[in-house]
Amino acid sequence: TQTNNVTVVTEFLLLGFQVSEDFRIFLFCLLLVIYCGTICGNLLIITLVSTSKNLHTPMYFFISQLSISDIIVITDIVPNLLHILLNNGAAITFVDCITQLYFLCASEASECFLLAVMSYDRYVAICNPLRYSTIMAARLWVILSMTCWLLGFSLILIYIVKTAKLNFCGPNVIDHLFCDIIPLLDLACSDTFVIHVEIYFMGIPVVLIPTTIIVVSYTSIVRAVLRIPSSTGRQKAFSTCSSHLIVVSIFYWTMFGVYVVPTKGLTLSTSKILSLLYTVFTPFINPIIYSLRNKDIRKAIKETLYKAIATYV
Repeated sequence: TQTNNVTVVTEFLLLGFQVSEDFRIFLFCLLLVIYCGTICGNLLIITLVSTSKNLHTPMYFFISQLSISDIIVITDIVPNLLHILLNNGAAITFVDCITQLYFLCASEASECFLLAVMSYDRYVAICNPLRYSTIMAARLWVILSMTCWLLGFSLILIYIVKTAKLNFCGPNVIDHLFCDIIPLLDLACSDTFVIHVEIYFMGIPVVLIPTTIIVVSYTSIVRAVLRIPSSTGRQKAFSTCSSHLIVVSIFYWTMFGVYVVPTKGLTLSTSKILSLLYTVFTPFINPIIYSLRNKDIRKAIKETLYKAIATYV
């Protein structure tokens, strides 16, 4: 009932996938396997980087930071999504909804900065190989990674606080898989114009600056590599960047598909599948790309397995 005071929404109903029970059970099993695989894969990379001396380099340190970001993103989304699939929709409190949105956006923003820092690391390694160890000293790795995390979590906090202060008094049904900014703003009774403007302005430090750093770094890398006389040398130089380029491409294309491409022509199911790509598929595929395409990580895995077998035998 409507009173003089505005009715405050204290919880939202997330619908998830409105499909048959058999298909929901299939999705539940699939997402559970992907979630377990993602956690194991990323924890393996973090463990290997911290224990294997061969992997104590800037590139692998930043890969381990990327793994932490992937664990945060998928843990923020999947456990609640599994609950939604089992129950064919589930309620989420307003506080939990805002918290889920914050950790998702902050982790993704931190990942944007980390990918930019990794491209700068590759630029220094290929364009200034003699000065690489001097420039990329261990102290700088820590400073750069801490800066990425602090920027990601502090910049996103600005508009999350504004979103939390909005009035939600009408419908409380979110036809989505998790609390995302666009479905949430659509339910607000307050004027959301200022927040929409803030989100676009937030895109400058969070998306535009890291993207510019990546493009400039790789333009310089391509020029430097093309100047290498031997084809073997060129191939070796490019191979050190290939994993990072694949990860950058997957990350930006999935995010671009969800937030930049006009969604009016998309069905809700397509929009939900696109959302799964960057919240579930990307964290799952990243450790696979880095481990399968990287001989140092494959070598570290073998050494760890040999040590484990030797200990137990």
